[in-house]
Amino acid sequence: MSTPLDSLIDLLDLEQIEANIFRGRSPEDWRQRVFGGQVAGQALVAAGRTVPADRPVHSLHAYFIRPGDPSVPIVYTVDRVRDGRSFTTRRVSAIQHGKTIFTLSASFHHPEPGVQHAMAMPAAPPPDSLTQPEHEFFTANPIDLRFVGPLRDDPGGLRVEGTEHNLVWLRVNGGLPDDPLLHVCLMTYASDLTLLDSVLRRHDLSWSDGQTSGASLDHAMWFHRPFRADRWLLYDQESPIAAGARGLARGQVFTEEGELVVSVVQEGLVRTAT
Repeated sequence: MSTPLDSLIDLLDLEQIEANIFRGRSPEDWRQRVFGGQVAGQALVAAGRTVPADRPVHSLHAYFIRPGDPSVPIVYTVDRVRDGRSFTTRRVSAIQHGKTIFTLSASFHHPEPGVQHAMAMPAAPPPDSLTQPEHEFFTANPIDLRFVGPLRDDPGGLRVEGTEHNLVWLRVNGGLPDDPLLHVCLMTYASDLTLLDSVLRRHDLSWSDGQTSGASLDHAMWFHRPFRADRWLLYDQESPIAAGARGLARGQVFTEEGELVVSVVQEGLVRTAT
């Protein structure tokens, strides 16, 4: 019997239908549109499969252009923009119904030595001291999420109460093979699960309060060091500003040993009923 993680890995295993052209699908569930983390993760898979394995991704920048239709496949076309001595650049377009719904630019860099420094990981209780919420969204999720701070029940969901910083321990629900591209694609998927919540908590709002709606507009990630998505990672998220019905959220991802491995920034549309 397959697990939610098996199903997610299967979703990320795109079908190659032609040189630089791939096809992905969406899970058969209740969603009215494709989850942003899914299309971003699939697009990064498409880009990564056109790049040598010894050149890992170091950054991506993406725009969500139209809502994705989960009932039909998504076609990913890869433009091989540049193959340099140190850097490789790819541009990916996700297409449905003849229109582009999402674009991603990714840069891959051959590892080399250089100066090093990093911010320290914020204080947080160990992940094993926290429990997973007993809610269907979390128990059936391929990503194990452990929230730092009390949870409050809302109609149709849960939300975290607490400070302006949204601290979440996460890891995939199961073991993974030693495939660096898979680990970064799964982190790309997971990065979109809770990031915009840091905008809502500044205003005591919730996606399930019947008054708030929104969507991801753009998404950027920087991968600083190798990591494993099947080991605990602390996702420290905050929102420095919201204005014009848009909220900016940023996050930093640390290993359990305290290494900063990923940085994330996202802007999202946040609308409230008046």
